[in-house]
Amino acid sequence: MESTTAKGTIIVTGANGGLGSAITKEIVSKPEFSAYHGLYLVRDAAHAPALDSVLATSSKHPHEAISIDLTDLDSVRKAAEAINLRVSEGKIPQIRALVLNAGFQDFGKQTWTKDGFDTTFSANYLGHWLLTLLLLKSIDKDAGRIVIVGSQSHDPNDKRNDSSKAFIDDKYNPMISDKDNFEAIAKGKWSSATEDPTWRSGYRRYGAAKLCLTMMMHELQHRMNTDPQLKNVCILGVDPGAMSTSLQRHASWFIRVLLFQIILPLTLLLMSNSPLRPTQKSASHVLQAAFDSNEVLGQYPKDLYFNGDEPLETGEESRDAQKRELVWKESIRYTQLKEGETVLAAWE
Repeated sequence: MESTTAKGTIIVTGANGGLGSAITKEIVSKPEFSAYHGLYLVRDAAHAPALDSVLATSSKHPHEAISIDLTDLDSVRKAAEAINLRVSEGKIPQIRALVLNAGFQDFGKQTWTKDGFDTTFSANYLGHWLLTLLLLKSIDKDAGRIVIVGSQSHDPNDKRNDSSKAFIDDKYNPMISDKDNFEAIAKGKWSSATEDPTWRSGYRRYGAAKLCLTMMMHELQHRMNTDPQLKNVCILGVDPGAMSTSLQRHASWFIRVLLFQIILPLTLLLMSNSPLRPTQKSASHVLQAAFDSNEVLGQYPKDLYFNGDEPLETGEESRDAQKRELVWKESIRYTQLKEGETVLAAWE
């Protein structure tokens, strides 16, 4: 379903299941979003049952599902090219909100992409980095917003990570020290499943990928601020908190079923300050960041990060300008981004 009269385009990655489906449900159920065109990005648009059931409830909201494999850089380029073409031809409006939601945790069952990267690194960070840089061509230059879905795991010093004991070993904190160490993260040699066969190895690699995504938030905003074309575009981050979603599908029975489907949902019912959040609540926080302007955010909220809807300072490493530049430059090299592929002036 194509729409040229829509106010703008909303793009959500990882829209099939978990938080992505909850975000989609919020969009299709709220009248204020019916004026937007929805592009819901999933691994296989022909087989996305969770997304299909949500979209089936909407008659007013123009939408479609698009296939993209964030772990395949060719697939990312192909999807971005198709979206950019349709915006340039006026078939769909400019991108008003780009929500980088897709997430993947391997719980120690480590795999690699055809490009030779750790799947966790590629799915959570590198694919999103490339997609964003390519889609800046089509973003609404006056009111466009990009929202990253963050995680407490990006900051080893976040107290919420203490119970996991994933970062008690000094060799995992700080996560990024130099180019070689960053390469080890990208290629899955850092905190590998061979080195640590427990679920913690995957959690650390997930944290490192989310750290890179959080660094991207800071670094991209810094680069857009000096760009005459993109200076009004905002990038924000939201930590959705612990949720019971398909993110745990590779976990052991104990984590997947007992912890996330029985124990934590019970705390949600019985406690006012449960560590678990309903996906619908986290979804509303993500859309608040994408669309609201309030006293906390200001008219042009830039480079802000929230735990739910409460402002939160990101981890110390994510704010390190030298490390951010290192990650940015290596990301250019890994994705082989070329002159002319992005409209960002200071892309190099």
